[in-house]
Formats: sequence, structure tokens, C-alpha cells
Amino acid sequence: MPIVSVLIPNYNHASYLKERIESILQQTFQDFEIIILDDCSLDSSRELIENYRSNIHVTHIVYNETNSGSTFKQWQKGISLANGKYIWIAESDDWCEPTLLQVLIDGVKENDDIVIAYCGAVVVRDLDILYTSTSKKISEIIDGVSFIKEEMTERNKIFNASMAIFQKKASENISQEFTTYKYCGDWLFWIMLAQKGRVFESGKMLNYFRKHNADVSHKSMADGTYFLEHPRLTKYLVDNNLISHKRQCYLLFEKYKWLKKFNGSGKLKKELILNYQKLIGNKNRVKFYVQDWVHKVYIDIWIVTPRFIKNAIRKIVLRRIHS
Repeated sequence: MPIVSVLIPNYNHASYLKERIESILQQTFQDFEIIILDDCSLDSSRELIENYRSNIHVTHIVYNETNSGSTFKQWQKGISLANGKYIWIAESDDWCEPTLLQVLIDGVKENDDIVIAYCGAVVVRDLDILYTSTSKKISEIIDGVSFIKEEMTERNKIFNASMAIFQKKASENISQEFTTYKYCGDWLFWIMLAQKGRVFESGKMLNYFRKHNADVSHKSMADGTYFLEHPRLTKYLVDNNLISHKRQCYLLFEKYKWLKKFNGSGKLKKELILNYQKLIGNKNRVKFYVQDWVHKVYIDIWIVTPRFIKNAIRKIVLRRIHS
């Protein structure tokens, strides 16, 4: 039995697929199997995939007869075929450093209660680095519920599946609700999984997340899917006592501000705005807008305040704290 099952869900990524597969085969940690899942690609993906059929690491190649319409359904299929203790969903348009698996496996070694291990990621478009993930430490193990509350409520800290491995056994004991999502399914998946144990984080930048106009996140932001699914995600957090209702309203308000700038269908935008307004409530919306305004004014005033006045304020505050 391999220690890691590497799932490669692919749809029309022939341009990137060879680099993806080769970056897996070049891993310094070699105890893995590869499962390739093609979701009815219309490009030359099948021809490229067939070049790897005889590779000793490749145990399954599955071609869907009809498009599943969801990368998360492909995840589910791959997990059911996996033989490894850990699973790595290596997205077909990403690539990685040769030490990614070794670092993450070392992080979970002798810690069976660690259900997720992830590393840093560099987000790129063509040859440009757009941004990177951030970490406070080179490596850290944190309780799963604490990880959710600190890192997974405002945003998805594991924003790219390729940056993480997870325990297969733990993933089989969570709800399959994540497969009903088109965009936020991974976010919900990590939250549900983190509730089952602890999380290992490596601050090393070992993964490269490729952004392009055909990726899932680009399309989901453009067609409004993200704004449709986010309220469902926050409801899960409330229902599982991970956040309060007040916190949920604030999280929805933050997305509501983005929604006001949404350039999609006018009818859809109007429906989404009305739904968010209903969920947040008029009283909360007014309160959050006032808080935003006060914070902005405070920052603006602080920026232009002379340094000697700032220093005097700091001394007064410190004196009161330590008195």
C-alpha cells in the first residue's frame, strides 16, 4: 500500500498537464500512487495522459463519459479509489517543488491525529507572481477547531488544494455536502476535516498555484457562484458553533461590499443584494457601515498625525497599561 495517493482531477488542462505530472514524479518522497481523473476534456488531455499509463506510479486512469460539472465530485471519486493513508489532490494546472511531499509527510509522521498538512503557496499568472500565502512560523501544529476559528472564517487559508495532503480515513467520516458546491466546496471540505483532528502547517513555499482565465475561481467569481455559496458556508459555521450569528452577519457584510462591485448579470446582482441585505439585517448593515467609516477616519487621522504627538499618545497608553 502506498503512503500517499495523488489525485489529479483534470479538465481541459492539456497545456499544463505534463508539467503537473512531472513535478509529482520528481518528488524526493516516492511512496505514492497516481490516480488521474479526466472530466471529459475537449482538448488533447487524453493523448497526453496516455503517455503515463505504463508508469509504475499510475494505478488508475478514469475518463468520465459525461462531464460531472463539479471538481468536488471528482475529488469524491478519487478518494474512493485511493489506497494511501494520505491523499494529495494535485490540481492539473499547478506544479510544485520536489520536496513538497517529503516536508508534509515529515510533518504528520508519528501524529495520527493530524488530519491536514499544508505548505505555503505562490500564486502566479504566466511569469508574474501575484501574491503568496502567509505564515507566522516555519512549522506549527494547531488544534483543528482553533485553526478554523483563527484561519478559516474570513477566508480559506488552504486556498489551493495542491498545497495540502489529508488523512483518507478522516475524510471518509465527513458529510458529502461539499460536493454540492461549485466554488466553496474546498473551503467547506477543509473546515469539516479540521473538526476531526489537528492541522500541520509548513511555512515553506513549495506549491505554485496557477491563475488563468479558464480556472474555476475566475469563472465562479464572474458568474456569481461565490456570492451564492458563501451564505451556505457561514450557516454551516453557525450551525456547528464555530462562529456566532453576529459574526456571521459581519462576514456576510464584508462579502456584501464586494458584491456591490460585482459586474455580472444585473438581475442576478439585484437578487443577491436583496438576499444579503435580508441575511445581514438593516440594523447590522448600518452599524457595520458606521464602524467602517469610524475606522477609516481613525486611520486617516493617525497617518497625518505628527510623530511627536504619536509618541506622546503611546507613552500615555503604555503608562496606563503598566500602572
